[in-house]
Amino acid sequence: MTADALTRRQLLQLSGMGLGSVALAWLQGQTLNAAPGGEKARAFDLRPKRPPNSAQARSVILLMQNGGPSQMDLFDPKPDLKKYNGRQHSIKVEMFQTGSEQNKLLDTPFQFRRYGKAGTLMSEVIPHLGNVADDLCLIRSMHTGHNNHTEGLIMFMTGKIFQGRPSFGSWISYALGTENQNLPAYIVLRDPAGYNTTGTLTWSSGWLPALYRGTEFSSAGSPVLNLRSAREQPDGVQRDNLDFLARLNRRHQGDYLRETELETRIQNYELAARMQLATARVLDLTKETAATQRLYGLDNPVTRAYGLRCLLARKLIESGVRFVQIHPKPFQPWDTHVNTKPELTDICGNTDLPAAGLIRDLKQRGLLDTTIVIWSGEFGRLPVSQNGTGRDHNRNAFSLLAAGGGFKPGFVYGETDEVGYAAAVNRVSVADFHATLLHQLGLDHETLSFNHSGRDETLTDASLTKARVVQEVLE
Repeated sequence: MTADALTRRQLLQLSGMGLGSVALAWLQGQTLNAAPGGEKARAFDLRPKRPPNSAQARSVILLMQNGGPSQMDLFDPKPDLKKYNGRQHSIKVEMFQTGSEQNKLLDTPFQFRRYGKAGTLMSEVIPHLGNVADDLCLIRSMHTGHNNHTEGLIMFMTGKIFQGRPSFGSWISYALGTENQNLPAYIVLRDPAGYNTTGTLTWSSGWLPALYRGTEFSSAGSPVLNLRSAREQPDGVQRDNLDFLARLNRRHQGDYLRETELETRIQNYELAARMQLATARVLDLTKETAATQRLYGLDNPVTRAYGLRCLLARKLIESGVRFVQIHPKPFQPWDTHVNTKPELTDICGNTDLPAAGLIRDLKQRGLLDTTIVIWSGEFGRLPVSQNGTGRDHNRNAFSLLAAGGGFKPGFVYGETDEVGYAAAVNRVSVADFHATLLHQLGLDHETLSFNHSGRDETLTDASLTKARVVQEVLE
């Protein structure tokens, strides 16, 4: 055997009296042992797994409002902004601002109303979310670690500002699998017109097996790209081809039983084959009533695109998918730097009715009790003006909505300071929210781990973040 013909595995077996091969096997065994349930031979799969603790929720829908929604214009009324509108404030602004408008307080252009039996104060620009206020848990004291969109989004999704870590959708898929073996555990519905600024980084599996990465489905045209054959084939031919390919893959795998990347790739191919049969049926809208389609705003061109993604999310959750992530229009539609009133009116007009429709639909179908719906951006906005009428980024305070899955309905938690600049009372970090979310799914944020580069990694990195489950927001 020549040196050129040696594989990496053979080289390890032949060198150092085989110690390299032994070390490799031990490291792979450590990684396999880190998987939930203690499985070894097939640790990385999407089979449904029982959570280690009692769970109130089984699935999650994330309505990711990328761009940084303004808390004091939507969820967190501040009378002092009206009282001192236009006055200089001593806020130490962390973003770059210049000109005479720097640090001048800016009042909201919207009125706040009391909604629901609980009388929750919310803005007039989100009346439909206001009308489901009794189903919402509103956390007004969120805070995060960075003011830039990319770092803020990555931190909200992965717990750190650095790229390369798994999103919490991937962690949940890794821990719990999915109840539908014909669809991915983690599905992403973005606007077909384009990505947000951060692109696919928000649904990365990081160093978890690629099986747990978010899979993009399209709400226009074919739901899954490159899934169907370019040429029509007689009935049964594609099924026979896929079965034959599966047998070849499994035979090849028999020579590399410990190669987890090979196992993941084979499972992805097999899942794609099953998806060819399942997606058309699951995502078929022809059986949805006209009333249901109106509930999501499909009868209005302003709300149709986002409403369609929300309706597809309900159908996917109903079919057993574990985690669905939805994005609004491309780029950063909540990024209201220039003129708060028209910019917020526009994006709220696109998303408000469909988001509320999703919550109503889940509730009437008995799915809200076991499905957590999250509405959140990556950070908030400043109470001082930018360009006279806009607002800049603010990592020190933002608001988050959670509905279903055991979160207290009709409940408001936490407070910001008198002008909404910083979380002040009952502060909730991103890590705290992650810990609370996992808790509702029957998972312990301190013990759900994956061995990466010799370290047992967790979503919250609890030893450093001091993350806690926020019991006060739970029923």
